[in-house]
Amino acid sequence: MTRQPDLICFCGQDWWYHNRAHSDFQLMTRAARSRKVLLINSIGMRMPMPGRSPLPFRRIWRKLKSMLRHTRRPLPDAPGFTVMTPILFPFYGSEKARAFNARSIRRQVERVARKLGMVDPHIVVTVPTAWDVAKDMARSTLVYNRSDKHSAFGEADQGLIRSLEHELLTKSDGVLYSSRAFRDSERDLTGDRAFFLDHGVDTKHFAARPRTETLTRLGCKRPIIGFFGGLDDYVIDFDILERIAVERPDYTLVLIGDATLSMERLTRHPNVKHLGFRPYAEIPDLGADFDVSIMPWLDNDWIRSCNPIKLKEYLSLGQEVVTTYFPEVEHYRDFVHLAKNGDEFLQRIDDVVKGARAKGDRRALLGKATWDDRTRELLGILDGLAARPTAPTARS
Repeated sequence: MTRQPDLICFCGQDWWYHNRAHSDFQLMTRAARSRKVLLINSIGMRMPMPGRSPLPFRRIWRKLKSMLRHTRRPLPDAPGFTVMTPILFPFYGSEKARAFNARSIRRQVERVARKLGMVDPHIVVTVPTAWDVAKDMARSTLVYNRSDKHSAFGEADQGLIRSLEHELLTKSDGVLYSSRAFRDSERDLTGDRAFFLDHGVDTKHFAARPRTETLTRLGCKRPIIGFFGGLDDYVIDFDILERIAVERPDYTLVLIGDATLSMERLTRHPNVKHLGFRPYAEIPDLGADFDVSIMPWLDNDWIRSCNPIKLKEYLSLGQEVVTTYFPEVEHYRDFVHLAKNGDEFLQRIDDVVKGARAKGDRRALLGKATWDDRTRELLGILDGLAARPTAPTARS
């Protein structure tokens, strides 16, 4: 029996310091149960600079520490899963520098792949700057994981990222979308190469449980309005968060997650608790102690193209979810409390505190929505593309 291709994933995050809930990590660790997987930590889209990037020196330092780890097998029970941080030079403003960086990273990745015994692997690209690295690599397929609209990211060179996205959209063998609206908006570029691959949830890790009182033991008074995840100013509506703090002084606002900007604007209020980054293992017990789980998204191109993983995590925990609008939420209206603006957001929180409950059947929704289900779908898509008569084994 012919062995199916292994996988190389150019990830959008870094294994060593980002939340392990991200889809790249969830999918690739599971794919490694049946195939060799080489996960390449994000090669970034810009060089963090003072005045342009929040906390630039912190971000540079953590990437340097990641590069010092270079290649590791971080999971003892998953020997087929390898994580690599290549030595990189993120100077994307110069075409010559980009070409040098791409050649350097490609040689490093190919060297490690050979040591792992990988031949013509599936290549999954999540971060657009990996196109210059991956396009000349021998492979069975190259698939673009269109998880976000990276050209909407304000810190990056948007013209450059947009051109790399276009290359991936038009030249990859397939394009994966977690948002149906985002997929449909780019049909003219992708045609029948576009696939909807919904996000999953680890239903065992995020199993519903009674209140753990973890947060109340930390001094948080009920009702507790909570959020876990990245606190980034390009996705989170901090005006809404501050309104909760100011206009609902009897509520405690708990924020769990790494922040790429100063949180003083919120933490100066006595009813706001920022717990910072917490390991993935601790998130369910913390989240289960919320009285209301919130998703206060901004209305921008990034959010309009997304499908937040935390939605299913909240639902799996048994939480009531108050959210601002994003297109993919159309498929979850019966499961959330939807708000059009800040006034409605506060009112929906009040409604849940008073006992309002969404009417959707969570068991039916989550029954076939695990990350194991999604990984099987992903491998089926990749192997199906490789079996097409036009699928190349190498491209130059």
